[in-house]
Amino acid sequence: MTDKTTSSDLTKAPDLDATPIGITTPAGGEATEARSLASDAWRELRQRPLFWVSLAIIAVFVLMAIFPQLFTRLDPTDADLAKGSDPPSFTWNGAWFGYDLQGYDIYARTIYGARASILVGVFATILTSLLGVLIGTFAAYAGGWVDSLMMRVTDIFFAIPFLLGGILFMTTFANDANTGYFVIVGKVVLVLAILGWPSIARLMRGSVLQVKPNDYVQAARALGASPWRIIRSHILPNAMAPVLIVSMINLGAYISAEASLSFLGIGLTPPAISWGVAISDSLVYIRTAPHMLIFPSIFLSLTVLGFIMLGDVVRDAFDPKTR
Repeated sequence: MTDKTTSSDLTKAPDLDATPIGITTPAGGEATEARSLASDAWRELRQRPLFWVSLAIIAVFVLMAIFPQLFTRLDPTDADLAKGSDPPSFTWNGAWFGYDLQGYDIYARTIYGARASILVGVFATILTSLLGVLIGTFAAYAGGWVDSLMMRVTDIFFAIPFLLGGILFMTTFANDANTGYFVIVGKVVLVLAILGWPSIARLMRGSVLQVKPNDYVQAARALGASPWRIIRSHILPNAMAPVLIVSMINLGAYISAEASLSFLGIGLTPPAISWGVAISDSLVYIRTAPHMLIFPSIFLSLTVLGFIMLGDVVRDAFDPKTR
């Protein structure tokens, strides 16, 4: 047997029609791009009408919170006692949502109330997620007595009833007439973060424990990578998806919790304008002036619904068992 390979064969240009590296070829012969969980989830999300509906709702309210002047030119602090409790007027120059007891335009205060409520929800979610991710990741990666100690501390905070803990905190550190706007908002954000991080920490711990034994983590450790590099480059990118999904749902819950605390008179207080404050001020007059309660409640419900729907649809997209 002779070798028929010639020098011209060795220097022959590669076949441009060959399947490139990183591309899988199914039985049918056609080359398809490699797919990831994120790309599959995005492909699934684009086909879900509920995703676009929830995204549109959230976009409107976020725009309302950032640029309320786009929706109304009225001053939410301009009161006219002569118009107190006037019902809605659907004329061009009328008050579409009516007036409250002190003569404030309810439409203007509802528009400007989106800022405080969404600020509380966003910052409470960010702070809660940071605390939960840090504590859950450190506990799961360290293991042993460190994990046990941190989880027992987490259980202590987890056992505190959410609403009762918020009432105790806000009553102890009550606001007064001289308390600034951002201090009022910061107190509500702080109490929601203190009481909300344990659930994120437990979720993150479980996710890290699933990722930690994987081969790529063990290979990085065998190659001498530092714990910080392993956590940053290998564990966090593969363990964060459940936390991000739950945080989206929690954001709506935190907006609702702020409204509950403000409804009890211990959350956001004037000069802050929020939907919870508006609902609290209108409850006494629900029979004589129901419009004072209806419109802020509708805006609050739609915002919470938007974030919860977005969290649900993203969770379904990232769960392979639902596809």
